[in-house]
Amino acid sequence: MNKQITVKLTRSVNGCTEKQKATIKGLGLRKINHTKTLENTPAVRGMIKAMIQWLEIVK
Repeated sequence: MNKQITVKLTRSVNGCTEKQKATIKGLGLRKINHTKTLENTPAVRGMIKAMIQWLEIVK
C-alpha cells in the first residue's frame, strides 16, 4: 500500500454544509484544482470517502 495519497479539489465548496467545508479544510484543500499530498491513514481515507464527489485521486 502506498504511504501517500494525492488528492485534488475539483468542485467549489460554495453551497456545502459547514461540516463538509470543515472536512475539505481538514484535508488541507483551499481552492478549486488545489492539490495536496497526504499520508495514507484510515482517518484521511475516511475524509476522502466522505467528500469523494468533490475530490479526484491523482496517481
